[in-house]
Amino acid sequence: MKIICVGRNYTEHIEELQNEKPTDPVLFMKPDSAILPNKNPFYIPEFSDNIHYEVEILVKINRLGKHIAPKFAYKYYDEIGLGIDFTARDLQDKLKDKGLPWEKAKAFDGSAVIGDFLHKNQINDLNHLHFSLKKNDEVVQVGNTAQMLWKIDELIAYISQFFTLKIGDVIFTGTPSGVGKVKINDKLFGYIEDKKMLEVDIK
Repeated sequence: MKIICVGRNYTEHIEELQNEKPTDPVLFMKPDSAILPNKNPFYIPEFSDNIHYEVEILVKINRLGKHIAPKFAYKYYDEIGLGIDFTARDLQDKLKDKGLPWEKAKAFDGSAVIGDFLHKNQINDLNHLHFSLKKNDEVVQVGNTAQMLWKIDELIAYISQFFTLKIGDVIFTGTPSGVGKVKINDKLFGYIEDKKMLEVDIK
């Protein structure tokens, strides 16, 4: 499987990091070694002093697809989940300043938390789906798929122009504003609507 991530898909998050608003979806990849299964602890790596959480809606691909038309994209997934894209922000900033790739800051071991999934039939409106992240007792991120610059079906169609989508691939669809630093002994809890979808202890 592969993990395809979408950057800069929420305007307020673009603004909080002072990034330029893209004209096309920003894509990057994580290897399968980045996967941190739900409820496994996350260990802060020694190469970073500023690991940020980024909560995201996930889409799990259920069939092989290439050059998928937007109107048929809905056929390529049945499950919607929640995840965290952990980012070594200090390292990413250095790499961006030098015009270098982000992989060391985005694709390191354990950087992709994959929580539980719901069948899309359990969701009333995929384009108006509320999700949130709580750190300890504080809600730190709140998002809604209505705020996406590119919706799920648009992303699938766009991604499939460049990468063949395979069964089991997971798309991280972007994070809303409110990203921030984690520290040892923090606890993270992620929700779709009111349903808890993930939890992570920071070590």
